[in-house]
Amino acid sequence: MAGKNERQRRIAREKYRRQQEIRMARRRQQRKRGVIALSVILGAALIASLLAVFLPSGSTKHPSASASKSPSATPSATTVAEPAHHCTYTKAGTAARAVSLPSATPDYTASYQATFNTNLGKIAVNLENSKATCTVNSFVHLAEAGYFNNTQCHRLLTSGIYVLQCGDPYATAATKLTCSSTSKVNTGTPGYEFASENLTGAKYPAGTLAMANEGSATTNGSQFFIVYQDSTSGLGPSYTPFGTISSGLGIVQNVAKNGYSCQYTVSGQSEGGAPKEKVIIDSVTIKKT
Repeated sequence: MAGKNERQRRIAREKYRRQQEIRMARRRQQRKRGVIALSVILGAALIASLLAVFLPSGSTKHPSASASKSPSATPSATTVAEPAHHCTYTKAGTAARAVSLPSATPDYTASYQATFNTNLGKIAVNLENSKATCTVNSFVHLAEAGYFNNTQCHRLLTSGIYVLQCGDPYATAATKLTCSSTSKVNTGTPGYEFASENLTGAKYPAGTLAMANEGSATTNGSQFFIVYQDSTSGLGPSYTPFGTISSGLGIVQNVAKNGYSCQYTVSGQSEGGAPKEKVIIDSVTIKKT
């Protein structure tokens, strides 16, 4: 009887041991799945943080793959009905060149054409006042105030996003662009900010004129970018399209072919560079009809 009881106890112990091994194996498998899931989450977060660096970015204003207020996080589109009858411009930072705030009451019925008078020729643009009224109102105000005069386009992107970025008075016509992280170039603003527009379904085909920002929908200022090759797949709807080039796009395309002389980097990532061929904006003239 004692022998039988001992066999039963051995069988019970063996059964218990096997059950424990099965439980431990299940726990190890669960922990493994948890580690894999966490790795996926962290990897996605890392990718998102890198993408948020773009455009159209300090206060660098870019699109990303960054115009340097760079294209990032995707701001939500404004809910203001267009054409806007009232605009809000909020003072922010120090103006790179002294300029007043634009009028809060835009001429939303007008049509505007802008001409960039550059050292390489004229670039003509039809401004989309009916779709991005406050953006056009600000751009026209800055152009007529001479804010863009004798500045150079400071940033060229040639991979994934194909844009030339301009609109920073710190990049004067005489400035030698070095892409230094300590330079003010790429950070210039007019001393005010305003909200994005025309983002719903926004696309960026060649010939698009769009605003650069700092990664949120309320950080538009003076910097803008010209899309010289379709960049819709590289840019999310985060940068206000406010014009279409009607002539002179070939000027920008030829500049892009020459590439850039130095490279901007953000957190070790390439953010384009300074064009080898200078593009100097002598002035911007506005025609209103």
